[in-house]
Amino acid sequence: MKKEYIDLLKKKCGEDNFRKIEALNNEKMHDFVAKYIELCNPEKVFVRTDSPEDYEYVRKMAVEQQEEKKLATEGHTIHFDGYYDQARDKSNTKYLLRPDEVLGSDINSEDREKGLMEVHGILKDSMAGKEMIIGFFCLGPTDSEFSISAVQITDSFYVAHSEGILYRSGYEQFRKLGDSGRFFRFVHTAGVLENGVSRDVYKRRVYIDLEEEMVFSTNTQYAGNTVGLKKLSMRLAIKRASEEGWLTEHMFLMGVYNSDKSRKTYFTGSFPSACGKTATAMLEGEKIVGDDIAYLRQIEGKIKAVNVEKGIFGIIRDVSRDSDPAIFESLTKPGEVIFSNVLKDLEDNPRWLNDGRPEPVEGVNFSGEWIPGKKGPDDKDVPYAHKNARYTIKIADLENCDENLENPEGVEVGGIIYGGRDSDTNMPVEQSFNWQHGILTQAATIESETTAATLGKEGVRTFNLMANLDFLSIPIGRYIQNNLDITDGVENPPLIFHVNYFLRGKDGDFLNGIKDKHVWVKWMEKRVNGEVDALKTPCGYIPLYEDLKQLFKEVLDKEYSKDDYEEQFTLRIPERLAKKERILKIYHTKVFDTPHAFIKELEDQRKRLEECRAEHGDYVSPFVFSGGKH
Repeated sequence: MKKEYIDLLKKKCGEDNFRKIEALNNEKMHDFVAKYIELCNPEKVFVRTDSPEDYEYVRKMAVEQQEEKKLATEGHTIHFDGYYDQARDKSNTKYLLRPDEVLGSDINSEDREKGLMEVHGILKDSMAGKEMIIGFFCLGPTDSEFSISAVQITDSFYVAHSEGILYRSGYEQFRKLGDSGRFFRFVHTAGVLENGVSRDVYKRRVYIDLEEEMVFSTNTQYAGNTVGLKKLSMRLAIKRASEEGWLTEHMFLMGVYNSDKSRKTYFTGSFPSACGKTATAMLEGEKIVGDDIAYLRQIEGKIKAVNVEKGIFGIIRDVSRDSDPAIFESLTKPGEVIFSNVLKDLEDNPRWLNDGRPEPVEGVNFSGEWIPGKKGPDDKDVPYAHKNARYTIKIADLENCDENLENPEGVEVGGIIYGGRDSDTNMPVEQSFNWQHGILTQAATIESETTAATLGKEGVRTFNLMANLDFLSIPIGRYIQNNLDITDGVENPPLIFHVNYFLRGKDGDFLNGIKDKHVWVKWMEKRVNGEVDALKTPCGYIPLYEDLKQLFKEVLDKEYSKDDYEEQFTLRIPERLAKKERILKIYHTKVFDTPHAFIKELEDQRKRLEECRAEHGDYVSPFVFSGGKH
């Protein structure tokens, strides 16, 4: 350690915490820690190692500092973010780029030198009178080819506690780095707190420095803006993966059993927020490895994946005993859970929207004391819980946790599922013809209605390739090409599927039941293992009615009619062609490096659709394709 750091670190850290820093022989880390201790000027510094004692200190302080409050059930706490700090701040989340760097017109950026000057100005003395927490974590399982070390600096014990639930402790992993400079760094301050929440949200900044693999976050508490190892580190990892030939994806990872549970097949799945991603990953009777972010690598001719995290920061709205029994059970029994922006009722129980129970009549929420009809500072009605309210839990505490959660070798991926929110175009489930067709016509063309998970207007259909557009740190064309390239040399790539749980009929009602997704997933498991045929349409393979009828009975004990099948799996050619035109316009106007194969694949699909329409009309029954089994 450089001599000039020793006095500063000893003064701020105290002897015990100084020794924790000194024990890690990494000059870059020492430079980082000393620089931001000096700049942020905390009253004292706590260094979190992998010890249970350090973890418990963070938990205890989150309550003592009143960033979290205890609830009636043992281990449960509640955290409130500010009224205007309830989602990822897309407009103020920017990449810090040199003048010669270009990522694409849809990617928010700021001049690197200007941005660093601004955020360092905000950080100066931002922790005066506070305690700084320095945490060491590992993205992906430890001691693995997938492992990435990370260091987070924050002045929020809520943020530090959340990270302890969501990520693997990485102090000992960091020790093994020696003097390597390859690790992610994060600096966060909640800023001045007023009534326990960030006061100066107008100075909310989330700046990503790709050159230094570093993220700054200021004047915010919402975990999507502050927990550096989540979507913020994902942006850093996408760039690193692109350089090294692997993938960082916005994907769950789950194990799906066959009917007698003698076989388990692993699937990844990429869905935009509030499109059924976590509900799919948590299907009753199946196994979950992860619900949000996965690293994928080609290893020994196979596609292997790991969960980057070890916990879940999930949207709680609509979680009920009927809709999501596994999640609901975990949220209502004793154990470590952080609830955020739900209602604390008069009995100190958490209540969230559509939880299957009678609506509460009063309590405390993110707006303060709450009763029905309350107006917020923006003069809008305040719901008893926020639409983007969340829960934070450890996956290992779930009964359906997969035994391979911590497997350093990862699991072999049998299938990949892409989904979105679509009322009028895509079928409930569809398989691509091959890897390239799936990446280009399904993954790279996802559209979805906006939700409460991001700031801005809801209900607008937006383009979101691979459900990853918000997090891309490389040009879109390169990202697509990386997805195409990862299976080079793989004899049997994972099958690619697209699902749509939100298709509506002519009367406007949903055509899918809430639990029907389990049938689609079971059908995909059978396809991966070659147990069922499919019908070939111009856009991909779809299930046979007889197979779905059997699965509905086996999985849901539900009758499935030919009429339901026909309405759900009718090929809607006008809507398919309209979507193609919308997508092509986006790529022609906003993507400067679109792969030629993408344009050709969409054009080939258009021709197949036009030929089908000429023969069968605009809306084609699935029974028309019954002669083409594959």
